[in-house]
Amino acid sequence: MASDDFHLIDSVEEHEKQRDVWKTLKTFVEYLWEFRLRILIALAFLILAKVANVNVPILLKRIVDWFDTSTGAEVLVTVPVFLVVAYGLLRLTRTLFEELRNALFSRASQRAVRNVALKVFRHLHRLSHSFHQDRETGGVSRDIERGTRGINTLLWFIVFSILPTLFEITLICIILAINFDFIFVVITLVTVISYGLFTYFVTAWRTKFRIRMNAAESRANSSSVDALLNYETVKYFGNEEHEAERFDYHMREWEKQSVISEQTLALLNIGQGTIIAIGMIIILYLAAKGVVAGELTIGDFIMLDAFLLQIYLPLNFLGTVFREINHALTDMNRMFNLLDVDDIVPEKEDAPTLAVSGAQIRFDNVTFGYTSKRTILKNVSFEIPPGKTVAVVGKSGSGKSTLVRLLFRFYDVNEGQISIDGQNIKDVSLGSLHGAIGVVPQDTVLFNDSIEYNICYGRPGCVDAEFSAAVEQANLYEFIESLPEKYDTVVGERGLKLSGGEKQRVSIARTILKDPPILVLDEATSSLDSKSEQYIQNALDMVAENRTTLMIAHRLSTIADADRIIVLDNGEIVEEGTHAELLKENGVFAEMWWLQQVEETDAKLAEMAATPKSPPS
Repeated sequence: MASDDFHLIDSVEEHEKQRDVWKTLKTFVEYLWEFRLRILIALAFLILAKVANVNVPILLKRIVDWFDTSTGAEVLVTVPVFLVVAYGLLRLTRTLFEELRNALFSRASQRAVRNVALKVFRHLHRLSHSFHQDRETGGVSRDIERGTRGINTLLWFIVFSILPTLFEITLICIILAINFDFIFVVITLVTVISYGLFTYFVTAWRTKFRIRMNAAESRANSSSVDALLNYETVKYFGNEEHEAERFDYHMREWEKQSVISEQTLALLNIGQGTIIAIGMIIILYLAAKGVVAGELTIGDFIMLDAFLLQIYLPLNFLGTVFREINHALTDMNRMFNLLDVDDIVPEKEDAPTLAVSGAQIRFDNVTFGYTSKRTILKNVSFEIPPGKTVAVVGKSGSGKSTLVRLLFRFYDVNEGQISIDGQNIKDVSLGSLHGAIGVVPQDTVLFNDSIEYNICYGRPGCVDAEFSAAVEQANLYEFIESLPEKYDTVVGERGLKLSGGEKQRVSIARTILKDPPILVLDEATSSLDSKSEQYIQNALDMVAENRTTLMIAHRLSTIADADRIIVLDNGEIVEEGTHAELLKENGVFAEMWWLQQVEETDAKLAEMAATPKSPPS
């Protein structure tokens, strides 16, 4: 990928991420509404804490003025009793209210994070098959992680930094207006407003660097996850250095944008410090003149300095707050963009549950293509009677596996319809449709968990007898018993610790456990050796009894007993009949059959030739 590609991707991603901030905040508030009473109580404690905090400089002024005007025993006795104790209690009260606020608000913030993450997780599972094929899992995972963290950041900084700081500034300005010349209020407000505007505009300018940095980080994360998940392929082709260079290419862009982000941050901090310093110099100079002229006391000077510190220290932190809020909004936008994706196979409102009686499947003039430029299936029509087995064969790319995806409704047909017991699958709920179909796929992917968990995934909460029966039927019992940790054996990422045949048998076991009325076998024995294939085929034949079964087959010997065989070629049905009928036709199926017989014979002869002969006794 050239550097120009990065700029192109960045510009596209920046355009995509300009989600309306108010829309993001509206979505954000909806998750907090459940805890509105708790939040209001927390805000009340926050106000009380700030009131106590504002009174600390006032009490400090009284202490200083008392020392300035009192003498002798009066100083030694009265101050500790009335002022110093009150000063300490005010600080304790402020801490108490702040901690009560934190304790009350933590439930609301953590629940909001949990609810948003759950909603995004559910939404991702509802999105179509095409969405997940086009997205990089590592990048999506990173977006969700940053987005949920951004919610927590936004909550704490808005509620516990911006709102209390604004409230405190208002209180201090009121006190300054009452006790001092109005010029002090004007200078304070001008400093605060200048600081806020400068911070806002510079932070907004810096946002694009954050977006680019996040995009580069997501691409680097996706690249690393992809390479690690496919590390065997990397090893087979000796491409470790190629993957490292690909990862480093994305990391270099991340490094570049991170450095720019840090440099612009330094500019922001210098500007903020300059504004605060100018404001403090002017106010303290005027206050010092007032003390010299006898218009203000030393306590007034101390109080002004304390008020300025109380305003400017949070303001100094407010720069970080604005920056983090902006970053949080950017990260949340990226996550909420996932919620905005409407690439979902539509489901009718209040769609009825699929009513399965005989489980008859019917494809009526089905035409489908993944894109408008290429049609995969062309006017395909066939029927699978209740309890019967229909096998579909054909060359690679003829559309066999597409039939499975359409039946499971990963995609909707372009023309025609698919029905089960006379019900168009578009008109029933997706949950009931998926629940009625059990699939043993060609490429079995397992969770990085125990063998028991992966088998029980077919029906979580199953009873022991059902579980044991599924293990036996899938010819897994002896294999599992031979393992040191038996059913607790962790299968690794995507099941990499198991062989292809072992993974396939686990897949078959969990489908048996699901006990669906419709069974789909998408080249279910393709990864098994000849001996295991025979065991599994016998098990599958038993499982398929009294079930409507659709078989996608590569090895034609596994479908010889099918009630009907359909031959696909270039997305069209070219032959149809029983095994014997198709052999008699001497057409496409017969040609495929004899070619496979020759291949299997050659393989057996090669195996026999490689086997060492026993010496004569």
